[in-house]
Amino acid sequence: MTETPRAVLDSARRSADLAALAAGAPVDLLVIGGGVTGAGVALDAASRGLRTVLVEARDLAFGTSRWSSKLVHGGLRYLASAQVGVAHESAVERGILMTRTAPHLIRALPQVVPLLPSVSRAGAALVRTGFLAGDALRVAARTPAGVLPRARRVGPDEAARLVPAVRTEGLRGALVAHDGQLVDDARLVVAIARTAAEHGARVLTRARATDVTGTSADITDTLTGETLCIRARAVVNATGVWADQVDDSIRLRPSRGAHLVFDAAAFGRPQGALTVPVPGSTSRFVFALPQQLGRVFLGLTDEEAPGPVPDEPQPTEAETDFLLDTVNTALGRALTRADIRGSFAGLRPLLDTGDGATADLSRRHAVREAPSGVITVVGGKLTTYRAMAEQAVDTACRLRGLTAGPCRTRDLPLVGAPGHPASRQAGRADAPAPLIARYGGEAHAVLAAATVPDPLGRIAERINITRAEVEFAVTHEGALDAEDVLHRRTRIGFVAADAEAARPAVEEILATHR
Repeated sequence: MTETPRAVLDSARRSADLAALAAGAPVDLLVIGGGVTGAGVALDAASRGLRTVLVEARDLAFGTSRWSSKLVHGGLRYLASAQVGVAHESAVERGILMTRTAPHLIRALPQVVPLLPSVSRAGAALVRTGFLAGDALRVAARTPAGVLPRARRVGPDEAARLVPAVRTEGLRGALVAHDGQLVDDARLVVAIARTAAEHGARVLTRARATDVTGTSADITDTLTGETLCIRARAVVNATGVWADQVDDSIRLRPSRGAHLVFDAAAFGRPQGALTVPVPGSTSRFVFALPQQLGRVFLGLTDEEAPGPVPDEPQPTEAETDFLLDTVNTALGRALTRADIRGSFAGLRPLLDTGDGATADLSRRHAVREAPSGVITVVGGKLTTYRAMAEQAVDTACRLRGLTAGPCRTRDLPLVGAPGHPASRQAGRADAPAPLIARYGGEAHAVLAAATVPDPLGRIAERINITRAEVEFAVTHEGALDAEDVLHRRTRIGFVAADAEAARPAVEEILATHR
C-alpha cells in the first residue's frame, strides 16, 4: 500500500505549515480546538475545498473527547426526556459511523440488563419498552440489524456467559440490546484530523489562539514561543468546555461524567456491557464496559462541575462510592476500592438553559455567531460530531459568503476505513488482530512504515501495544512527546503503573525521530 503523503501528521509538516502561514498563506476557515468537533469541522471544510487551518493549544483529543465512555450512542436515553429530535439525529449519525465513515473503529456491543430480584416485573417491562424504542430508532435511521442486532431476552446461562461476574442468585435472565462502541475515542479524533489533513487542512497542535475575532487570531507556537497572526474569512470556535473563554457571549454549565478503571478479570472478562439501572431513575444506568488492553470502565455519573475548568478532571469520592454501590447490586462478588486500577472524568460542554439538574439539560448542540463575529459550535455528543460540523461550516459559508462545495462527510471514509482509497490494498491477514482492531485498513501500513527494531515487540510486558504503533504515532499521527503517545494515541495512560512501565521505550523511540 502506498499511503497518500498528505494524510501524514508529523513535526516536519507542522513546521512547514507554520512557516507557510507566517508567510501569509490565505485561509478561508480557521478552526480553534482539536477535539472531535473541531477536527470534524476541519474535515468538513477541507473536503468542500475551503482552505482550512485547525489550531489546538495542546494535543488532539486533549479535552472531553478522550474522556468519554467510548460509546457511539443511538440516542435511546433522550427519548425518556422527550428529546425526540436529538435521539433521531444520534441514531442517524451512529449509523453513518458504523456503516460508512468509521466501521473499522466501532463494533456492536451487547448491553446486558440482568433480571435480578431487585428488578421488578414492571421495571423489566419498562427497560424492554425502552429497548424496543431503541430498535425503532435503529430502523428509522436505516441501520441494518446485521450491524446492530435487535433487542432480545436471554436466559440465565447466556446472561452469565456475556457477563461472567453477574450475580446468579435469583437471576431470571437478561434483556440485551446493542449499541456502538469505539475501540478508542481519541483514535477517532486522530483519524478525523488526519483525513482532514489528507484533504489539505493544516492541523497544528501546541498552537495557542488568543485575541480571537471573527476574522483573525494571534497564534503562539508553545514549543518555540514564536507568534503569528492568522487572518481568515471565517473563524469557528470549537473549544468545548473552554468555549466561553473564546466567546464570552455564551454561558456553559459543564457536567462531569466519571469512570473507574478495572482489570477485565474483575468482571470475568465480559463480552457485553453490564448495565445496571440507577435506583429512582427511568433513564440512567451504570455501565461496566469492556475495553481494549484488558480493561473494564465503570461509569457514568452526571454531576454539576462549576468553577474553573481543569485540564484533567477527576472523579470525586462521592462519585466513586456511587459507581461501586450501584454496580455491586448486580455482581456476585462485590468490588472495592482495592480493585480500582485507575479513574478518569470528562466534562460535558452543556449550554446553560436555566434551572434544573445538569442531567436534565438538553444535549442538543448549538451553532451561534458571537458579537465578535466568531462562530461558536458547542453542546452535542461525540456521536453527533459530524452533524455539528456540517452545520458549523454551512453557517460560516452563509454568514461570510464562502464559496464551497456541498457537504461530503456523510459518505467520506476516514483513514483506515474499508472504503478509504488507502485501505483497499491493505494486507490484513499478516497483521495482528489487535493492530487491525485499532487501525483497520491501515494495520499493514503501521508495520510497513516501521523502522524501529522488533516492530511487533510489545512496548511493555502485559501491554499489547507494539513498538511499531508508538513509532507510527510519531511519524504519522502528530504525537510530539511521550504524553501524546501514552495518553492520547495508545491510551496506556489509563493505568498510571502501565504508563510508567512503557515510558522508557516510548522515550527511546521518540528520541530516534527528533
